[in-house]
Amino acid sequence: MVVIPVELAGRAYDVTIEAGLLDRLDTVAIPYLPPPESGRRKVPFVADKNTYRQFSEQVASALGTEGYDAEWFITEPGEGAKSWSVLEELTNWLLALGVTRSDHVFALGGGVVGDLTGFACAVTKRGCGFVQIPTTLLAQVDSSVGGKTAINTRAGKNLIGAFHQPSAVLIDPLVLDTLPDREMRAGYAEVVKYGLLGDAEFFDWLDENGARVLAREPEPLAHAIATSIRAKAQIVAEDERETNDVRALLNLGHTFGHALEAETGFSDRLLHGEAVALGMVLAARYSGRRGELAINDAERAARIIAAAGLPSEIAELGLTCDGARLADHMRHDKKMEGSTLPFLLLQGIGEAYMARDVKLSDVAAFLDTELTSA
Repeated sequence: MVVIPVELAGRAYDVTIEAGLLDRLDTVAIPYLPPPESGRRKVPFVADKNTYRQFSEQVASALGTEGYDAEWFITEPGEGAKSWSVLEELTNWLLALGVTRSDHVFALGGGVVGDLTGFACAVTKRGCGFVQIPTTLLAQVDSSVGGKTAINTRAGKNLIGAFHQPSAVLIDPLVLDTLPDREMRAGYAEVVKYGLLGDAEFFDWLDENGARVLAREPEPLAHAIATSIRAKAQIVAEDERETNDVRALLNLGHTFGHALEAETGFSDRLLHGEAVALGMVLAARYSGRRGELAINDAERAARIIAAAGLPSEIAELGLTCDGARLADHMRHDKKMEGSTLPFLLLQGIGEAYMARDVKLSDVAAFLDTELTSA
């Protein structure tokens, strides 16, 4: 078992990583279950249909040993669940269950389920507790930690939300055995991100061991998850609400990536992790265009991402838009400050920084070049 603290003033919580943890939910989750003297034995769980099908019996078996029953709210898979309508359904469901501010709701699933559940818990009775049990690699290494919760709107991705930290994050690497390979690769993009943004040594390790992580070999997989979470925990502790440029480093690849997601309709055509992977390549190449990153380093980043089976060339997406349209999507970015959009760029492998002098017209011209590259 590995326990990684997320140190926040007065609200610290632990990320627990252990193979087989889901089978031991009856013991590891005891602090977050209704106390026996309350007489309440129903525990609210949120999952999508796929996660429910895969893990509901396992959860029922574990909780049943202590006399608890899971009560399920089940969504459709995919980004469509992060909507006003589903949020309304979920909050009404929680209120009908009689959830109180001292109760905990369990989010069992990927980033979509975690984001939706966390936001619902942030606004239900002005804040109730929740526990993250991430079942995708992307959620395990990124979205389950740090307290960012949100839904999507017509204006863009994650524009309506709140900072609401979980009470705990419980990670069982064994649940990744059922994860489709494409989802595994998408999550791996966020692992690569931690090396690119601030840990050149970890990036070198991934260059050597990435294939083993993707193959779900227990030791390298556990190392990749723990290293990623430690990096994020440190950043979140320094800048919980992204009020300075420290936490913003976690957005490496996301400005380009969110524009690509918007252009592809936030659909399965381009998964979030795939968009981030390509966004990191574009950020590296754009850094090279500005003369801040060696071209060889930019292409090394592209090579490692491509070797993982992730998109590394924007031309491969078959988009029919131009660079100006992609740049226009960026105007809806949460980080937009007046007419300026800060960009996460690279000065070296493991050396991300915030650039505040980027003109969207130059980004559009750069993207035009990338769109037509073979």
